[in-house]
Amino acid sequence: MKKLCLMVLALILLNSCTKNFEEINTNPNQITDKMLEQDFNLVGSSFSVMLFNLMGHQVEEDLCYDNWMGYMGTPTPFVGNVNNTTYYLRWIDSYWNRIYGSVMSPSKQVIQLAQEKNLPLFGDWAKLVRILAISKLTALHGPVIYSNYGTSGLGSIKYDKESDLYNNMFTQLDQIEANLKANTSYVGFIKFDPSYKGNINSWLKLLNSVRLRLAMRLVKVSPAIAKTQGEKALSDPVGLITTNAENFLVPLNGNVMPVATISFDWNDTRMGATMESFMVGLKDGRIAKYFNEVTDASLVSDHPAYKYKGIRGGAFINAKDDRVSYSTVNTDFKSVQKRRGFTASETAFLKAEAALRGWAGAGDAKTNYEDGVRLSFADWGAAGVDAYLADATSKPINYVDPKDSKNNFTPLSTITVAWDAGDSDELKLEKIITQKYLATFTNTLEAWVDFRRTGYPKIPHVAKNDSSPDWGIIAPNQWIKRLVFVPAERTGNATAVAEATTFLSSGKDDIASRLWWDTPATSNF
Repeated sequence: MKKLCLMVLALILLNSCTKNFEEINTNPNQITDKMLEQDFNLVGSSFSVMLFNLMGHQVEEDLCYDNWMGYMGTPTPFVGNVNNTTYYLRWIDSYWNRIYGSVMSPSKQVIQLAQEKNLPLFGDWAKLVRILAISKLTALHGPVIYSNYGTSGLGSIKYDKESDLYNNMFTQLDQIEANLKANTSYVGFIKFDPSYKGNINSWLKLLNSVRLRLAMRLVKVSPAIAKTQGEKALSDPVGLITTNAENFLVPLNGNVMPVATISFDWNDTRMGATMESFMVGLKDGRIAKYFNEVTDASLVSDHPAYKYKGIRGGAFINAKDDRVSYSTVNTDFKSVQKRRGFTASETAFLKAEAALRGWAGAGDAKTNYEDGVRLSFADWGAAGVDAYLADATSKPINYVDPKDSKNNFTPLSTITVAWDAGDSDELKLEKIITQKYLATFTNTLEAWVDFRRTGYPKIPHVAKNDSSPDWGIIAPNQWIKRLVFVPAERTGNATAVAEATTFLSSGKDDIASRLWWDTPATSNF
């Protein structure tokens, strides 16, 4: 199947030969465009590849926001232990290249072909996949190339200002939604859709859920638009992703889950110390579904009942072998065939926050919060959710690194799990976002978004801060804010990058510049 997909993509990209050349050099055993037109193959064959590339791998995820948010930590002192995890950028462009090379480019082909072949719904589907991709990429860099993507004959391809980009995405979601709703019985996607088997209503639920996710990003910078878009998603009769059976699962296309490859084959990632602090401290039953226990009891002498040991983000590291014995991810990740792109638990936590903010249709904050936890436990197959939700005493624990005390930390958060109606809205929000963080394992970009816009969950600073004027300085009491524009764009599209830099609130293309929705306001309400 992988070979067939590659052949299909090659044919689409290289179909520029002359008529005579085709007549002379046609291979009778080769798949042609005419053959591919059968059953919509020509427009549908790219979707599994595009969906797969919505997510990243080691450089895009594990050595960036997986580490920055404390989900994972590396035992490996890459580049003399001065790298992305310690706030000195070595890897910038991998996800940018993935999105433009493996999502935006093939989706452009699909949209053009869908128009030519009078298959407009395939064009709408490709546009929705584009929004899924660009909404992730903009969360890393801020301004990105979207509305001007694919334009030719220009010396410079302009970036979208973030405020324009979000308005554009919301408008496109309206258009896609209208077209899909008018064709809910359409079956053309079935053979090309590894996520929802061509079910249009399922894609509409994902669309509504994505709208709610994007609306929530804007609550502090543009609260009126956030409320309007959020309430539109909440009130739509098709609904949201609310059960685990409706989760948006992204195909691995026969590949091994990246975090398993990095953990087991390369020994370059281990459990994060922040996850150890929260999950051991809160007695979280999901910990055994995420990670493996250590075999060396001396590593967990501070909590022998929970045999899990993590590595702090931006840790002081001398030798890789020092921490290879720390907790790997759960062995089950070696065999999974799909990964989580949007879950019912995320929807529940979004609704819980929306309820705190008084959005119509959001329901009750406590109910949504507890539903989010229950859905997550069920999704991961973890036991003990009732006791977990009732626990009003357990708190995050101190982290101890047996190999180097410079990596130790005292948790900044003192929250418990149990909901308390008497808590302030800020404390309630901290609980919601902390549980959302714990539920979002393996889809960690959204947690980095939440952290920047709300300050929750309360996570430790990097132990070793190597930020510098080269890429921007992160103050000791702060955290990384974004990735800079990629080097190829800085040199090959310099005029557009210079303009995009002015779109950033600081006017500087560095890692300390806040994105548009990441306001410095200390209160979330």
